Amino acid sequence: MKKASWFESWFDSPYYHLLYKNRNDQEAQEFLDLLLTRIHLPKSSKILDLACGKGRHSIHMNQCGYDVIGIDLSEENILHCKKFENDHLQFYRHDMRRVLRTHYFDAVFNLFTSFGYFEREYENELVIQSAAKNLQVGGYFILDYLNSNYAELHLVPSQIKEIEGIKFQINKKIENGKIIKDISFQDQGRTYQFKEEVKILYPEDFLRFFAKAGLHVLEIYGDYALENFSLDHSKRLIFVTRKL
Repeated sequence: MKKASWFESWFDSPYYHLLYKNRNDQEAQEFLDLLLTRIHLPKSSKILDLACGKGRHSIHMNQCGYDVIGIDLSEENILHCKKFENDHLQFYRHDMRRVLRTHYFDAVFNLFTSFGYFEREYENELVIQSAAKNLQVGGYFILDYLNSNYAELHLVPSQIKEIEGIKFQINKKIENGKIIKDISFQDQGRTYQFKEEVKILYPEDFLRFFAKAGLHVLEIYGDYALENFSLDHSKRLIFVTRKL
């Protein structure tokens, strides 16, 4: 039996959501509102949320008047998201490397570093190519990634986060072109170990991916306030692209 990838086991774990429970939902909503206004996406447009997690972005965009589909590889995430479905909001368990609906969506979003998980570069490229195929001509693809250059410069090798009585030991390193986060903790007498791995990718890598997928870069932002991107100072790397 094939061993599960790190993202399959970690994202399906309740501890993943516990560790990141304090994500700033207000900041995420303000970011989406600003971005949707900036690209002038009409209400009722069809949006695909790639790697939607527990659906916080999908749900908000739907509340803003958009027709949204969220996909994620985690069965647990999708089971959770299904509680929020309506006539204009659906969730499916689906691999983002595969096309969902060809030439169907007005916009595809890939947010909060939900990219760079795969071992082989062509698989990461395939995500972008599939996203482009999901889009109608003129549709937008928005990708929100960490700024690898900033992350390398400001790497914190070790820290402990205590959440609801659980002490998460988090160790970070750079190895084989990846930022690797090892996460270990104990709960109810049992020891757990998980990891996260994302590829170190620079703007030029994404520009190459986009060009091959027929996506034209319109804007590059460096944070959720949509400030201009700076290689050394921006924490995020946010691309707004459009299908040619």
